[in-house]
Amino acid sequence: MATFPATPEPSYPASKASNPNVRVTQFGDGYQQRTAFGLNQNPKTWTFNWKNITEAESDVFEAFLDARAGVESFDYTPPGEPAAIKYICRSWNKTLNVPNRANLSATFIEVFEP
Repeated sequence: MATFPATPEPSYPASKASNPNVRVTQFGDGYQQRTAFGLNQNPKTWTFNWKNITEAESDVFEAFLDARAGVESFDYTPPGEPAAIKYICRSWNKTLNVPNRANLSATFIEVFEP
């Protein structure tokens, strides 16, 4: 299993979102019943930004993500989390604001696999 490079760390703020997978049954009298759907029904989505890193560092990140093409999972330990988690990354953006410096943003989606 590949591991996303740990350095440099992402800039703050980093954003973590939850979207539990819930099935809702709506009854005619306004009553509703909600049920968690699936074993791993609450994957986390992180949005990371690396600001003002060297272009070489951004190239390493971009090559890593390109090699996995949004399909292959990888391990990464987000800031403040105790252990590595498996993610996929389906979208990332690189911006070159000045020569040899870059900003990179990426969205990591938690996946559950053996």
